[in-house]
Amino acid sequence: MSELTHFNEAGNAHMVDVGGKEVTHRVAVAGGVIRMLPETHAMVCAGTHKKGDVLGISRVAGIMAAKRTSELIPLCHPIGLTRVDIEFQTDRSDVEIHAQVRAEVHSQTGVEMEALIGLQVALSTIYDMCKAVDRGMVISDVKLLEKMGGKSGHYKVEE
Repeated sequence: MSELTHFNEAGNAHMVDVGGKEVTHRVAVAGGVIRMLPETHAMVCAGTHKKGDVLGISRVAGIMAAKRTSELIPLCHPIGLTRVDIEFQTDRSDVEIHAQVRAEVHSQTGVEMEALIGLQVALSTIYDMCKAVDRGMVISDVKLLEKMGGKSGHYKVEE
């Protein structure tokens, strides 16, 4: 494990200087789950929610959030994302929706935070749209699944 980079020699928080780093193609994939009542899950899957397409709206919210990550995380660099893709997996036999966000950039810094923020906002949007019928939903298992590119190389979570 390398040392923390967001602190300078004096121990003060600072934005890491990436000016000398090489521009490379960088990819991050984050995943998470939202659990809900069977009735809520059925409504989301069937697209019968009176507020509209829950997963479609949540997908757009996650993409918008990924694009604004540097405004939310104080020491995060603003980057020009080249791709943000959000996929939802639903299984009518269980009461979970699995979400996965893939973010890509050609930059001097990574894109992990954009994938994680996009994921959390997408899942939170599902909660927001469905909370009137199910306040007990649980968001969990939010994590970085894979990271590619940059000096630290390839990382993939072990299943």
